[in-house]
Amino acid sequence: MKTKKTLKKELRLVESLIKKDFVKEKTISDLYDHVFKSKGKKIRAKLNLISSSQDKKINKNHRIKLAAIIELLHTATLVHDDVVDNSPTRRGIESVNNIWTNAHGVLIGDYIYSKAFMYMVDIGNKKILKELSNATNDISQGELIQLDAMNNFEITLNKLKKISYYKTGRLFEASAKTGALLINANDTYIKNISNCAKDLGILFQIKDDLLDYSIESKIGKPNFQDLREGKVTYPFFYAYKNSNLNQKKELEKMMGNKKLNQKNTIKLVANLGGIEETKNLAKKYFNKSINSAEKIRDLKIREEMIELAKIAINRKK
Repeated sequence: MKTKKTLKKELRLVESLIKKDFVKEKTISDLYDHVFKSKGKKIRAKLNLISSSQDKKINKNHRIKLAAIIELLHTATLVHDDVVDNSPTRRGIESVNNIWTNAHGVLIGDYIYSKAFMYMVDIGNKKILKELSNATNDISQGELIQLDAMNNFEITLNKLKKISYYKTGRLFEASAKTGALLINANDTYIKNISNCAKDLGILFQIKDDLLDYSIESKIGKPNFQDLREGKVTYPFFYAYKNSNLNQKKELEKMMGNKKLNQKNTIKLVANLGGIEETKNLAKKYFNKSINSAEKIRDLKIREEMIELAKIAINRKK
């Protein structure tokens, strides 16, 4: 297993590969540089590197390139998300669509996607190509399902979980699975690390929903953005489920409201159990992720996965 120092070095190599773009067209170069100005957590790339670290004989260039593919796919979805949500910021800096136009956001997102698939061809592993193709298709489905669920006060918990899996858990799962596929790992290892990563990803999404309802959070986007956009997330779902008729009317007025009173919003959602029940759901997925991690026989990889789960549930941004 790679040491933490080695893992950080590998993540720097991933970052260098991503930023290595030879397009001379200034507009494309400017857009690309802006998108990757912020380093981000690279949690998915890290997952991929951890998963593929079991075999020291594997082609190092393929390991770095595969982790870069994961990061490129993730970034492309974020750029497209900003266009769909009309978000002014991403990771604390202005979004592409805010500086340029929505069209620029869509097209640079497509460009980043295509670069990822070019790298996939370089690796030449059909199982990896199939997994990542399926994952990107599922992510798109998740975005469309969420779009259809806007302002839907009757949405079910199962539908919210499905959106969380498709939007976030799916790429976490694919990150770990493709790392294992790269080293031709056995089925048991693939299953355990994939399940661990999947639940870790859903946990990340649940925490994002919680942090959206925290004035003190530092998630790199405006607070209550999901609520202002008409998205029913876990805290709102639980609060609405627990509310009486008058409280439901009050919550409905908040949905899509661009001029929310933040303190009143948090107070009402918290008093109706929205925050506490979402925290309980986060703990459930934390435990599921830990349970899968503990089935991984490689001690160091197991410890790395458990540490990621702890970081996920305790993060403030």
